[in-house]
Amino acid sequence: MRWDKMRESNNVEDRRGMGGGGVKLGLGGIAVVVVIGLLMGKSPMEILGMVSQVQQPAPAVQQSAPAAANDPSRQFAARVLGDTEDTWTTLFSQAGGQYQPPRLVLFRDAVQSACGQASSAVGPFYCPGDSQVYLDLGFFDEMAQRYKAGGDFAAAYVIAHEVGHHVQNLLGVSEKVHAARARLGEAAGNALSVKQELQADCLAGVWGHYAQRRGLLEQGDLEEALTAANAIGDDTLQRSAGRQVVPDSFTHGSSEQRMTWFRRGFDSGQIKSCDTFAS
Repeated sequence: MRWDKMRESNNVEDRRGMGGGGVKLGLGGIAVVVVIGLLMGKSPMEILGMVSQVQQPAPAVQQSAPAAANDPSRQFAARVLGDTEDTWTTLFSQAGGQYQPPRLVLFRDAVQSACGQASSAVGPFYCPGDSQVYLDLGFFDEMAQRYKAGGDFAAAYVIAHEVGHHVQNLLGVSEKVHAARARLGEAAGNALSVKQELQADCLAGVWGHYAQRRGLLEQGDLEEALTAANAIGDDTLQRSAGRQVVPDSFTHGSSEQRMTWFRRGFDSGQIKSCDTFAS
């Protein structure tokens, strides 16, 4: 991917030089974590499993501002974000709307957001409460090493997926899903979460469509994204953990679903092709 040809966004906040700041959670705090999990599209049990990691204070790491600014990983994330801004600004304008870009927060180990405190083990996430995407850049190393899903376009797909959640928030989808999940049981709520996540995959594909049209993609890039989508499907993750595959527990969708919906957005470049809720 020719990410060096992309415009670098100014909407990036680098908190990697700050300590994560751990907190001890009581029963009330755990209840809040469950709510945060629902807001972030995560399984409450998955989030609760991270609590012990969040409780440990993260050591402060000193990093000079110039070093952070010249960090290739930071530049990559900022340029991908900038390109998503250009795409969604154009698409919103064509539909008679105005795109309001999110801020990308880079962190290490743990971070505080409007959705609460989260460990990097949760993975990248979008918080609708502050319209910000949160990313520990170490996640890309984990993708390459643990899930065998490396490559710059695979990493870009992850960022574009979280930006897809921001688009959903602007369109009112996130609010409707959150309200509906509050009225549903666990299995039905998980099924709704899957539809929301698959739509974010499709919206990431829409961005990829226009990146390709601008000549920013190279041979093999699409395969990188599809490999990443396959690697982080709920069924694949459950098998990799030695667990039984339980579709009712899915919160993001199967590998096949994630690849299918990303490809649908990539091929069409149309937001209307991403109506996972009607499928």
